[in-house]
Amino acid sequence: MNPNELIEINPKVMMGKPVIKGTRITVELILEKLANNETYEAILSEHPRLKHEHILAALFFAAQALKGEIIISTPAAA
Repeated sequence: MNPNELIEINPKVMMGKPVIKGTRITVELILEKLANNETYEAILSEHPRLKHEHILAALFFAAQALKGEIIISTPAAA
């Protein structure tokens, strides 16, 4: 799985936090919900634009970031 296909970092969206592409739903929010014992189903119900693969991408992104295996590049500010 390549989280870069589903996750973007744009300084103009949510202050540059990693988000699910095309949304303002942050990886951080998804991780917090999972840490608070929310089920995938509850998260998907609360955020209809999300898909199961988005939650998995958020988890994968976080794991890769902690390993130091993700290089985050952002576009230059205009």
